Amino acid sequence: MAVAIVTGSGGLVGSEAARHFAGLGLDVVGVDNDMRRYFFGPDASTAWQRRRLEAELGARYRHVEIDIRSAAGIDALFARHAGQVAVVVHAAAQPSHDWAAREPATDFAINATGTLNLLEAVRRHAADAVFLFCSTNKVYGDTPNRLPLVEAETRFAVDPKHRFAEGIDETMSIDQSTHSVFGASKVAADVMVQEYGRYFGLKTGVFRGGCLTGPNHSGAALHGFLAFLMKCAVTGQPYTVLGYKGKQVRDNIHSRDLLAAFEAFFREPRPGEVYNMGGGSYANCSMIEAIRLCEEIAGRPMRWSYDATNRVGDHIWYVSDLRKFQGHYPGWRPQTDIRATLNEIHAALRERHAGEQAA
Repeated sequence: MAVAIVTGSGGLVGSEAARHFAGLGLDVVGVDNDMRRYFFGPDASTAWQRRRLEAELGARYRHVEIDIRSAAGIDALFARHAGQVAVVVHAAAQPSHDWAAREPATDFAINATGTLNLLEAVRRHAADAVFLFCSTNKVYGDTPNRLPLVEAETRFAVDPKHRFAEGIDETMSIDQSTHSVFGASKVAADVMVQEYGRYFGLKTGVFRGGCLTGPNHSGAALHGFLAFLMKCAVTGQPYTVLGYKGKQVRDNIHSRDLLAAFEAFFREPRPGEVYNMGGGSYANCSMIEAIRLCEEIAGRPMRWSYDATNRVGDHIWYVSDLRKFQGHYPGWRPQTDIRATLNEIHAALRERHAGEQAA
């Protein structure tokens, strides 16, 4: 039986990947040791998602708690499944650039060395497998902030005459900018994944995500923008907007749409390729716009405040140009807009909180 190995299987993308590839008939090995709890506290634990995967997928899903920083542990896992691994979805990461500054060595060991451990295991035991890597738009550092920006009532936008007005493509430089410690560790991993495709001929693909979102996200203050925002709308927890007048813009891609892109690459891999992957011009919003939508959907005002101090290296405006991926895979496009995504997140949060209260 063909096997999919999914790292970070309790997280947003990992859990979506586990369900998706199980739905395609693969057995799934989920690798997750709930480091998200360590990063962001008990409320961000992914244990609930693991329980759901085990209940929903049954014998098709097997969970292992290997730390990706353990080269020996990862190698042994791949050795056990040698000859069976069809795809690796690498979604495990330390995902917050605020948190990374607290423990740079931990951040780098997880994001960079952990990725190298996986690549080496694939090279030794699963050289024919497709390797899908969740990178980030933070590899571009704060270079997007040098774009000519125009301020409107609820958002910033790029001057319509500029070539990136509809979205940033893969030609933007990743050099000589402030990335944050997190961005730097992801740059290292991103380039290494490319290199294992170009130098060693592995079937690697790099997906530089904008904001990845969906109802399976364990949103926290330091990571998971839309999920945490809606959580605050549902629970009444206060939310703080950091900098840029709340007009900073992010594109948001639903994890289901991301997995459709992963499947397209899986079926027709292009080794060493890099793609900017987000909601693009179809699904993006500013902080102010997102708050208004959350209030409308939740049916109550949010408790939010404004701090003029922006996060170091944070983007004022980031929207992905999806044309390179769509040129390679013309059957794909994002299907879920911001409102539909927030409606799903709201429904999932209401269900989870109802279950927790019943328990």
